[in-house]
Amino acid sequence: MPSMGYCILVVHGLNRLCSLVGRWGATALTVSMLLLLLLFSWKTVQQNEIWLSREVLFRSGIQTVPHNAKVHYNYANFLKDQGRNQEAIHHYKTALRLYPRHASAMNNLGTLTHNPEEAERHYRTALQINPQHNRALFNLGNLLKSQGKEEEAEQLLKDSILYGPHFADAYSSLASLYAEQKRFAEANEIYLQGIESCPDSSDLHNNYGVFLVDTGDGERAAIHYQHAVRLKPTHYVAMVNLGRLLRSSTDNKEAEAWYKRALQVTRKVEILTPLGALYYNTGRYEEALQVYREAADLQPESADIWLALAQVLAMAGRTKEAEKMTFGIISRNAGCVECYRLLSAIHSKRGSHGEALDALEKALLQNPADPMVMAELHFSKGNQLREMNLLDQAFESYRLAVELNPDQSQAWMNMGGIQHIKGDYTLARLYYQKALQLSPGSKLLKENLAKLDRLEKRRNGA
Repeated sequence: MPSMGYCILVVHGLNRLCSLVGRWGATALTVSMLLLLLLFSWKTVQQNEIWLSREVLFRSGIQTVPHNAKVHYNYANFLKDQGRNQEAIHHYKTALRLYPRHASAMNNLGTLTHNPEEAERHYRTALQINPQHNRALFNLGNLLKSQGKEEEAEQLLKDSILYGPHFADAYSSLASLYAEQKRFAEANEIYLQGIESCPDSSDLHNNYGVFLVDTGDGERAAIHYQHAVRLKPTHYVAMVNLGRLLRSSTDNKEAEAWYKRALQVTRKVEILTPLGALYYNTGRYEEALQVYREAADLQPESADIWLALAQVLAMAGRTKEAEKMTFGIISRNAGCVECYRLLSAIHSKRGSHGEALDALEKALLQNPADPMVMAELHFSKGNQLREMNLLDQAFESYRLAVELNPDQSQAWMNMGGIQHIKGDYTLARLYYQKALQLSPGSKLLKENLAKLDRLEKRRNGA
């Protein structure tokens, strides 16, 4: 409206001038006005190019007012969102050189710093400038939480909520801190406070769902995952979480539907791999191969994806392809314990127990840190030795397995079976009973104990 009024006044003024200066003067004024209009039209076309994109607009601002800290800060934010971190750092530093008390620039610079000590220094400087800067409080709290400085982290996250009551991430971070400390009631309360203060936060509902799954309330978790998707129909993380939850309750059809819905949003490895696992575990090997191959195309350097693909090939009966692929993984990662386990399974399926045993020996040489993995390797080794009728060596492998994992009922039972064969019924009974304590519903164990009773009665009768 002001522009329209200005145009009317210019035309009215030009008309008055023309009536005062006569015919030749009016012509000169008209020509001058047309030239002026052409000049400003050309200038308008040039200026419009500046509005083609946010980046062009911000760069134009820097060229026009290079000593304006706010312009550099805004351009740095844009670069940060684009993932152009080094350029963003340069402009944040320029903004701080022009205005050293720019708390947000100092905080954002901290988020782009890979050095934790340097990041902490930036966050603390931001808080010296503005003690109520809730983003700096949040970032410093998270940093200290990752360093195990939980008391200070807790207070900083509480302050972040205090000064930013609608900052959903702060509620999630504080609640996760409480959950890590097993303070589940307090974590639950913080999540509920966050949902009340930030009812439109889809991430908060998703995070609360993860917490509820971890604390054994899957039914309520499903409600919050679904709510997250209603708030943000493209929230594929909540869809995948819901799919995993349904998968754990063996609702495979519904789980598959949620995974596929997530794939309609984006084709990511973190969606493809659980869908591939679902197909693998339900015997749909061709579909599993298709999904894992797509995942491998997206992340060709991932050994886990190639290993999963090899496992599917092995289960589908394509053992030569599986073996070749597994050797390929080992050539790039010689410490791949699961690769040797898969090779052992392939050789065992062919009846090549010596080669299967050799693969397990190589896996054990990697000395995996997880005692459960070591226990499984010793158990599998015992199985191969037993197939080769090397019972004493098999017994020793089973003994090592139960030392690492006393709950391995199958190993106890196999130890009992070896002693049973060797005629040491007392030890056999001891191991069978130990296995039965762990697997009280096992019919095979009960049958073995009954056989042992009959043998002992026969021996005593003789």
